[in-house]
Amino acid sequence: MKTTTLIALLSVFLFSACEYKTKPDSPITGTWQLLSHTAITKGKSEVTDYTKDQKMIKIINDTHFAFLNHTINTPKDSTNSFDGGGGAYTLNGDKYTEHLDFYKDKNWEGKSFDFTIKFAGDTLIQTGIEKVEKENVNQTIIEKYLRIK
Repeated sequence: MKTTTLIALLSVFLFSACEYKTKPDSPITGTWQLLSHTAITKGKSEVTDYTKDQKMIKIINDTHFAFLNHTINTPKDSTNSFDGGGGAYTLNGDKYTEHLDFYKDKNWEGKSFDFTIKFAGDTLIQTGIEKVEKENVNQTIIEKYLRIK
């Protein structure tokens, strides 16, 4: 009986001594499937439909994001085109900045990309500038994501 009481008191003490930090749920946290990507370069638009030949998801938690992209229906010889990356992000109102800390191409890694985001129901629309001098990339992008439940 003494041992049970001691364990119960110790559990209550440890539980009350722990510091719990709760962060209000942000509407951006979750898993998102990319539907379309529009790149606008020198006034010319190019739209990629991500619902046909490839699939990309973005996972966003309280502090970080990650994206995973692969080709659908690849041959059995494993020539699958796979891409992924991620890093920290900041969000202030509708201003969302991704800090690409991990990526296969070092010319992109370490860059920050500023976006404006808006929500339409379960759809996230992200618009911003993608600029990487070493890759000769300077374009406006618009990405539309659907929340995966």
